[in-house]
Amino acid sequence: MKPFLHSLALSLLLIAGIADAAPKQVDAVYQATRGGQPFATITETFRQENGRYKIESVTKGIGVYALLGKRTLSSEGEVTAEGLKPSHFELHQGDNAKKSLYADFDWAANQLNMKVKGSPVTAPLEKGTQDILSLVYQFMFVQPGGNEFTLPVTTGKKVRSYTYQVTERSAAVDVPAGKYKAIHMLNAGKDKDTDDKELWLGIEAHYLPVSLLMHDDNGTVIEQTLTSLHIE
Repeated sequence: MKPFLHSLALSLLLIAGIADAAPKQVDAVYQATRGGQPFATITETFRQENGRYKIESVTKGIGVYALLGKRTLSSEGEVTAEGLKPSHFELHQGDNAKKSLYADFDWAANQLNMKVKGSPVTAPLEKGTQDILSLVYQFMFVQPGGNEFTLPVTTGKKVRSYTYQVTERSAAVDVPAGKYKAIHMLNAGKDKDTDDKELWLGIEAHYLPVSLLMHDDNGTVIEQTLTSLHIE
């Protein structure tokens, strides 16, 4: 983002507080459905200790989807007064090494060093950049304070700006893990027609996602709902 846009993004975010206010441990389980039919289980863990954090996410397919192998993501880095500051991110899909992605955050040089299909890829590193896994856990530290906000995020292949619009701040959400009041957000970026994600951040769940919704290339609804949550 340009400096002006970066300043605008920061002005639209409300700092939740120092790291001590956020959970030290999170264990969450989600069920993923496609067209209403379960096809995967996602198990995630978050840990913070001594100013560092580590997040792991493992997706296991159900039935024929199990043949695709496990999808694993991991993110680690610092916990600061402004939230999570990633240093390393990885994504793996089954045993297919060609689909593995790596990203190292060189904050001193303001450069993101990625490895895509074994080849190095670099990009400028903006302050506040998250990876696709740390992004959702960053909301435990920094919640949306305006009607719209933009953050730079790496997918492991590139860096792009994620823009979300807050449509409701007290939405009632009923998922297997319980009933929550939630902040409802929509993708408001330039790619919203092809990447129409929706998120519900559970207020009583430290602003973790309790439900996510999107559509695949065929227009089929893919939903991820929280089935179990343990926080310490």
